[in-house]
Amino acid sequence: MSLIGHLFAILFAVMAASLAAGIVVATALWGPGWYQASADANAHVFFFWMTVAVATGFTGAAGLLPLVVMIVLGEAFKIRSLLAHLAAGAAFLLLLYYGTGAIPISYEESIDRPPPPMSHAAEVAASAGAAFGFTYWLIAGRTAGRWRERGA
Repeated sequence: MSLIGHLFAILFAVMAASLAAGIVVATALWGPGWYQASADANAHVFFFWMTVAVATGFTGAAGLLPLVVMIVLGEAFKIRSLLAHLAAGAAFLLLLYYGTGAIPISYEESIDRPPPPMSHAAEVAASAGAAFGFTYWLIAGRTAGRWRERGA
């Protein structure tokens, strides 16, 4: 695959991976209380896909610069490992989650129960990041750096 073709694959992979991360976030937000909502089915579907759209846009827009750096490093070092892509995706969205500043990294202290090691929202961010990394690996990560090998 030439460089231009691989760039298009990377662009498509980032869009598809952002969509996959958005679907994971929407499922985590709407899934547990889906049966309790008292609206018709069309409203459920509308709110689910609106949540997907917002989460997808946030994933793609807020993390664009770190994402470009990670993609360039992956291409430069020819990182094709699925485990590396899963870990990088989870770390990417966890850092994005904590780095936005909107979510404080604190907890309420209590004598009755210890603080959780990780909040539910952080778990959702990590799982959405793993879905992001897996989807990116499926489309463009498996062939990282291969465009340089064929030209030589």
